[in-house]
Parts: sequence; structure tokens; C-alpha cells
Amino acid sequence: MNHEPIISCEPATGAVLWRGAPGDLDEAVRIARRAWPVWAAQPLATRIELLRRFTNEVRKEYDALADLIARETGKPLWDARNEVGNVIDLVEISVRAYSERNPRRKLDSALQGTSTLRHKPHGVLAIISPYCSPAEIPASAIIPALIAGNAVIVKPSDYAPATAELLARCFHNAGIDAAVVQTLQGTGAQGLALAMHPGVDGVLFTGSAQNGIALNRKLAANPGKLVSLNMGGNNPMIVWDTPKITDAAVLVIQSAFSGAGLRCTAIRRLIVKSTLYDPLMEEVKKLTDRIIVGEPMDEPAAFMGPMISSDHADQLTESFLYLLSHGGKAIKHMVRPRGALPFVSPAIIDVTAMAERPDVELFGPLLQVSRCDDFDQAIAEANATRFGLCAALVGGSPQDYNRFWANSRAGMINWNRPTHNPAPSATQGGTGLSGNHRPSGYYTADQCAYPVSSTEMEQPRAGIGVGFRDA
Repeated sequence: MNHEPIISCEPATGAVLWRGAPGDLDEAVRIARRAWPVWAAQPLATRIELLRRFTNEVRKEYDALADLIARETGKPLWDARNEVGNVIDLVEISVRAYSERNPRRKLDSALQGTSTLRHKPHGVLAIISPYCSPAEIPASAIIPALIAGNAVIVKPSDYAPATAELLARCFHNAGIDAAVVQTLQGTGAQGLALAMHPGVDGVLFTGSAQNGIALNRKLAANPGKLVSLNMGGNNPMIVWDTPKITDAAVLVIQSAFSGAGLRCTAIRRLIVKSTLYDPLMEEVKKLTDRIIVGEPMDEPAAFMGPMISSDHADQLTESFLYLLSHGGKAIKHMVRPRGALPFVSPAIIDVTAMAERPDVELFGPLLQVSRCDDFDQAIAEANATRFGLCAALVGGSPQDYNRFWANSRAGMINWNRPTHNPAPSATQGGTGLSGNHRPSGYYTADQCAYPVSSTEMEQPRAGIGVGFRDA
């Protein structure tokens, strides 16, 4: 295992923000296994009350946590503050979800006893989370897991270790034992080792398809371990018959470039009806030209910040050049406005003439555009991906949306709404390379406890009437 220190730098400046040592995996699992039966034995009402105290701790740290998220990820402060607000909302949402998704049911029958359905926690859950929403995404798994009675070990991205430490401290300050919520710092290899550890009963993973597939392969021979994969998407948006070109352009910009496109729900592909192409792209380009790319605390506030690292910015720039050299036509070029720092401008490229379009998730502010004449062709183009996270239709009639909804292969489908910011109360997940049919969001409750059916009577009662000789 790599023992190099974990160092987090501010993407916008390159300054070192946090430095720490990798965690001790075996010790973390040992502590969690010892702690979780005690936590699971607490009444549900007690666990919920402690999590409500957690929201109060987050409120106390609101400004500090938002500032840390902004500096560690590069996202604008207003965006980071929205993320902290979502963390606060998650507790009540998760309480409702647990009640709805994991209810206790009881059916009495005088002769057959009582049939009951209850739910048990898995035990120790590993939560592996990305850098793009370093507080909201792990919290959206930690909170349901704790409500259900699990202990958790959180492996954050090595690009966002400081946010994970502050988030964990909020849980601890609320009165939740530090053994029940642990943070394990380390690289991706540390995350894989955590997932494979025999003392871990389940894995809730959010991240890239490449890492999720590798994890799934490693755990394929262990059906007793829960594996929930929430991965990225090569997400499409179709713009069809609509007179509201400006509104459509705003939805495109929000969905493609919010958060610098560093959201798994961001659209990567825009499919436009040919007759709308010129007016729509003129409006989209005008809005894109006005986007402020800047540092988290800039005034006036930036719409989007930098990529997480120079390596990521380099890879995205190379992807733009690849599309350009293989038949793509630049509508707006990608540039690096601040030299070695990982800022990139939002880019748009028409790929209609490309013979082959790479089916990959280009994670960042790069939008590929194609045009279609036929609505069925547009739906087929939207589905021309191995991913299946989200899809959106802008414009069209209710009948068009019904066709789009029925034929789109995605776990989240919107009409005349952006894709970039699903409500915390929504189900989040997809098909294909986007997930393994264990969605997060509201349905995370399903992954945190398993149903147990029982037939019960206070006294034994039995009889056999067939196949025995007379006494």
C-alpha cells in the first residue's frame, strides 16, 4: 500500500490546502466491526435524533464548510453554499425514505401465526465518493446508512480529503461515535482495498465508469457483499419544436456547463432539430461567450471554476483536439486562459459529420452537438451510448415527450428542465455503464438494509395429517 502523504491543493491557485497520511485500513475495519452492533442496537428514534443534531452542526459550520468546498474543488462559493444546504436537507429526506422504503409490516392470522417483514443493517459499509460534490455525495450515503444501523468507513477522493474530514467532524460533534463514522484517506488503490476487505459487508460507490467496472470485476465472485455502483454518463439532451429559443439555450448552458461540467448528470451531447439549429446555436454561443470563468471567491461571482487538476484539464483539451481532428467543427474553441492552472473555457463542437463518435464521458465543460431531421432519429441518437444515466427533451409536444420517455434508456428523464442538479429527494441512478440497478438518492435506503421475513407464534403448534401409519 502506498504510504506517500495525501496532499490537497487548491485548483484555482495551486496552493497546498491540506496534508495528511493515508489511513490504516485494517485498523479502521476492526474499529468499525466492533462499533456497529452497538450502533445498530440503538433505537431508530435515537439514531434519527443524533442525525438531526448533525444538521445543527453543519449549520454551525455552514460558512467554513462552504469555503472549504469552494477552495478544495475550485467551484464558485455560491455553488458550494448550495451544496452545504443540500447536505442539511438530506437528513429529513433520508428519514422519510427509510420509513417508506424499509417499513415494518405485520399480518396476523389466527392459525398461521404472524407474518412480519423487518429490515436489518448490513454491518460495515464502505462509501467511496468523488471530488465533484465532496460533501453532498458522501453525506447522501452516510446518512441513510446510519439511519439503518450501519457503521461506515468513508474513502473520499484524494482530491478532496479536507472536506471529508470536516464533514466527519460534524457527525462526531453531533454525538455519533467516531468509530461509527470513519474517514479513510488514501488513493484509489486504498479505496479498492477497502471495498475488497473481508470485514466490509457492502460498498456504496460513486465515481467513474472505469473505476466502478474495475470494482465490480474484483467483487464478482463475492455475492454476499452488497455492491452499489453509481457512475457517470454520456448524457444527451434533445431540443425539438419550441418557440422559446432563449429558454432552451439557458437550459443547455445550465446542463452542460454548471460546475464546469464536473457533474455526472451534465449533458455531454446536444441533439438539435435541423430547423432550430442556427437560431439555437447562435443563442447558446452568445450565452457561452458571457460565462465568467474564475476563482471561487471572485467578485463578480464566476459561473464556473477550474478543473480539479492540470492533468484533468490537459486530458479534456486533448479530447477537444481529437474531436476537431476527426471531423468535428468548432463552434466555440476550448482555451486555457491561465497557463498552467487548470482553468478551461467552455467549448462547443459540432460532431454531425464525424463518422465515429467516441462513446466516453468527457468530464468537463465540453459539449458535442449534432443535428437531426426526424424525431425518432433523434431518440436513436440519444440512445447511441453504453451509458444510461440521464436524458432530457427541451420543447416538443406532450406526445413527443411520451415517446421520448418511453424509448429513452436512462434512469433520469426530464422535460423542459435541466439535468445538472437533481433534487435530493429524487431517485438518482442509471443503466448500462452508469450503474448496476441500485440507484442512489431517495432509493439509497434500499441499499442500506436488507428485508427479513418471519412467521411467528408465541407457542409451537403443528400437526401432520398425511403419510403416517396409525399410532
